[in-house]
Amino acid sequence: MSRILIAEDEERISSFIEKGLNSAGFRTTVVNTGLDALDFAVTGGYDLMVLDIGLPGIDGYEVLRRIRSQGVAVPVIVLTARTSAEDTLASLLGGANDYMPKPFRFDELLARVRLRMTDSVHPVDHVLTVSGLQLDTLTRRATVSGGQVDLSAREFSLAEEFFRHPDQVLSREQLLSRVWGLDFDPGSNVVDVYVGYLRAKFGAEHIETVRGMGYRLR
Repeated sequence: MSRILIAEDEERISSFIEKGLNSAGFRTTVVNTGLDALDFAVTGGYDLMVLDIGLPGIDGYEVLRRIRSQGVAVPVIVLTARTSAEDTLASLLGGANDYMPKPFRFDELLARVRLRMTDSVHPVDHVLTVSGLQLDTLTRRATVSGGQVDLSAREFSLAEEFFRHPDQVLSREQLLSRVWGLDFDPGSNVVDVYVGYLRAKFGAEHIETVRGMGYRLR
């Protein structure tokens, strides 16, 4: 199982990322200072690092500079509230593999995590198969009974949550958080709408409504 180091000092965000990555099948470690991020990254054993720039102690730029100067080649995805072109360039020139401005959607972060880990020694399984349905998380293609089905980006992200948790009931709140991101309206019916889209493409018999609880991929 792939291991990810999360360096983020805002507890709400680090918890959000940690829960999402754990649900996606990753093992995670969370640190909240620059020095801890540096210590854990240099120690090794991680397949990817999610690094916030605004860490206390030493900031993310300095963490990145030091780990690269010590030959640590772990892929790094930078998270930051700073969105200027100069900040983006500084992160990439400093050795980051990817850059995401805050706020962000978890489905986009997860896609970038998987993309940056495709060459890892412990690659994430990218072809998911459930009851004649197939989802390829690298090519972003869905197959039903041998034929390709077109999915929008949001439909694909929702489908991936179901495929990674077959026969498990997922509540609307869980799906909203994982697929639609940090900021969502718990009273929204967007999950129901998109489940309807998936049923139309996969077959209504594959996604079951569990009354009062949520939905389940059968």
